[in-house]
Amino acid sequence: MPFPPAGDIAIVVAGALVAGFVNGLTGTGYALMALGFWLQAMSPVTAAPLVALCSVTGHLQALRSIWSGVRWPRLWPFLVAGLLGVPLGTALLEHVRVQPLKLGVGILLIFYSAWMGFVRRPPIVTAGGRAADAAAGFVGGVMGGMASLSGPAPTIWVQLRGWTKNEQRGVNQPFNMAVLAATLLAAAVAGLLDRTFLIWAIITVPTSLVGARLGLMLYGRVNDSVFRQLVLVLLGLSGIMLIISSLR
Repeated sequence: MPFPPAGDIAIVVAGALVAGFVNGLTGTGYALMALGFWLQAMSPVTAAPLVALCSVTGHLQALRSIWSGVRWPRLWPFLVAGLLGVPLGTALLEHVRVQPLKLGVGILLIFYSAWMGFVRRPPIVTAGGRAADAAAGFVGGVMGGMASLSGPAPTIWVQLRGWTKNEQRGVNQPFNMAVLAATLLAAAVAGLLDRTFLIWAIITVPTSLVGARLGLMLYGRVNDSVFRQLVLVLLGLSGIMLIISSLR
């Protein structure tokens, strides 16, 4: 592959900055933000592992900042079930139509974020214990393997749990990092990390880290209520982008 044109580089850099910022602020949403830009300049075969690489590096940068919210007894059901779900989702990819799946998830995210944004007292779910947490993680892992959508299920679930912003990040950040690292490893085994991937990685990884640092700076200045609203806005925007991508 020759060096990318300046126009494509500008699009990809803009996507990396936006996605990195959102990822640094909320701990999720990198793929949904980045792909809207990147698929205009590169193939999905390159974009998918590139999203995983940039997301993982952004999560690593933020991990120390959110470490105080990590509770291993709370995290491990999400993590174990999510990693088990990734290969199942990858196997189901050949049997599931991804476009209708994206459309359905997009509509669900829009309705959920709109409803949660208008209710005065958001519901708090205390039932289910670790089994319910594992179920949310498993759904995230399966969706990650099928369509790079590991974030929405656990993000919605930890919000319904009524946890603080640090507690939510203490689940979302390590969960997404582990699932996406598994995705990146699968791409490497499949031989998808070619020269084209490496050229784009050199461009996007530093840019994503800058965006993530800016998002982390803002994260430290918002309270739980504002963080909740930001996550709802992110989920709504993610739903819109999923619907658009499913109709292309």
